[in-house]
Amino acid sequence: MFKRMKYVLFFAAAVLSIAACSNNQPYVISLASDLPEVEVVTATPEPTKPPQPTAGASPDASAEPSPAVSDSAADPPRNETLYFGGRQWGAVRQWNPYSAGGNNGMAIADNASACETMFETLYMFNLLDGSLHPLLAVGAPEWDASRTQLTVRINPDAMWSDGTPVTADDVSYTYASHLKYGTGAGVIYQDYIEAVEAPDVYTVVLKAKLNEDGQAVNPLELEDYICRQYVIQKAWTQKLEARSLSSQAFVGDPAEDVVYSGPYHKYYCDDTKVVLARDDNYWGAKLWGRLPAPKYLEHVIYGDGNAATAAFSTGKVDVCQLYIPNVEDLWLKDGKPASTYISQAPYNICTTMPAAWFNMKSYGLDQVAVRKAIAMAVDYGAVSRDALTGQSPALPPSLMNATNHEQSLYNRNAVMSLQWGGGDIDGANSLLDEAGIVDADGDGYREYDGQVLKYTAACPDSMPDWQAAMRDVADVGQKIGIDIEFLSQPWDVYQSIVKYGDQTNYDIFIWSDGGGGPLYPWMRLRNRMDSEFLSQKNNRAGNWGGYKNDAADEIIQSILRETDAVKLKNLYNEAVKIYLTDVPSFTLMYKPRQYYTVNESVWTGFPKSGDGKNIPPTCCVDGYGIAGLYNLKLK
Repeated sequence: MFKRMKYVLFFAAAVLSIAACSNNQPYVISLASDLPEVEVVTATPEPTKPPQPTAGASPDASAEPSPAVSDSAADPPRNETLYFGGRQWGAVRQWNPYSAGGNNGMAIADNASACETMFETLYMFNLLDGSLHPLLAVGAPEWDASRTQLTVRINPDAMWSDGTPVTADDVSYTYASHLKYGTGAGVIYQDYIEAVEAPDVYTVVLKAKLNEDGQAVNPLELEDYICRQYVIQKAWTQKLEARSLSSQAFVGDPAEDVVYSGPYHKYYCDDTKVVLARDDNYWGAKLWGRLPAPKYLEHVIYGDGNAATAAFSTGKVDVCQLYIPNVEDLWLKDGKPASTYISQAPYNICTTMPAAWFNMKSYGLDQVAVRKAIAMAVDYGAVSRDALTGQSPALPPSLMNATNHEQSLYNRNAVMSLQWGGGDIDGANSLLDEAGIVDADGDGYREYDGQVLKYTAACPDSMPDWQAAMRDVADVGQKIGIDIEFLSQPWDVYQSIVKYGDQTNYDIFIWSDGGGGPLYPWMRLRNRMDSEFLSQKNNRAGNWGGYKNDAADEIIQSILRETDAVKLKNLYNEAVKIYLTDVPSFTLMYKPRQYYTVNESVWTGFPKSGDGKNIPPTCCVDGYGIAGLYNLKLK
């Protein structure tokens, strides 16, 4: 399992009230009337009214052919173009879906849900309810009785941009190529997927790698693969192979001639902008009942976040994927036609959970009372205000993020007695007193076995929100008699120390363990508590504090094998109980995996909480969020 975590850590370093939803049931994607409804993975869906076609967006809306690649730097018509901000920094380097280094945020991106504009996955993930919606596939994926083989059927309507059908052979050859050329996906999944086979034209079988007991090493990784990894045409891949003399050349090819299956393709690209144009022959018009409303998707390459935010404020950007401090000022004070997914704080769906980690090797931090007292004393409301201008929900501590999906996976009443509210200075002091950890010499600081409790609270200097949060952690020290010194260091130094297994530089430090996708919340449990990582002295990507609990290890493995919903919930409950009892770390704040703010000066109908469509706020292009493009209309 370690290879996936090492790879995820590398890319994380490079990028670096519960949100209400009116419909908690998985949403069935819109289908034309002559197609059957498609089931999703997580539950039996209730019938949902398909989105109504928008004016000018039907499959035959344009009498002219789809725009080809353009040599002109002129912007396409504003009333046909949806503008984005915050996804593209610097010029696009590649259009190669096998590469992780293309710097192509509008066409090849993985924000826990793959970008579906140009290349497509078998399924689309919906972070709101954890469901998988068929795209290149049809129907739900099916496990065999032993949960070692996952069968997927290809949508017979799916077509490549050259007019040839998408087949199971394309899916199989894609995975084989990832392995052969050592791509990022190959590195991640080679320990979990033995093979991807095509027994017939429209049937795909993913075979799991097995452990010594004949069980799948991790069946969740197979479900992750089918909604995170693009299907790439076999014929084009073979052309790429023919002109590539090495693995480096294979993944380094710019792929200007790439064949795609999605609704958009490259139109224009330079160091100032990237423009995608709609393919009016897109096969998915039958799936969705129409084409996406915008004819063009454009992203201007801004110099920094301030410039992009300013453009958004003036209506030059429609969809902004940036953190905007005091975002509510846009509409409350400035009168802008702007909005977020939720109309009030925290404004977005928060899936990632930056946490303060305790180094178990630091003197006194091996004592639960010390760890829990610090966690109880921190004022999480202040952290939310100081770090995120109130854009973090106030949730009782657990291992679950702020989505309805994850909150439904455990029973809060069963762990309520273990939860704390934060800012409880009196409770923290009482806990330390009862444990006999007191200030014996009257210098203002408590001692444990005669040694003063003195710690560093560390963070990287390049992340203001993390800095603000860790300052709040350090500030509580004086209030509970513990000497906690704030420490900020350059990112390259910070991340290299955190990931070293035997580090003693940082006593308390901040790190985020991701969120969203079929692997969560299981992956979060594993990151925070699995002792598997303790043997790793370098390049570690989980359990950074060095915590060990045999019962937690057993639960983490049991969750992978359990399919009964009630038993699964009980397992998550037990994991949360252990976490809240031992407090190896504690969540400081909740953040969106992607910020999502829209300006409705030109386009309206963006996904919103409570609109009944259950489309996630993944910026209208990632995962099932791309369904948002089919509901837009001109203002």
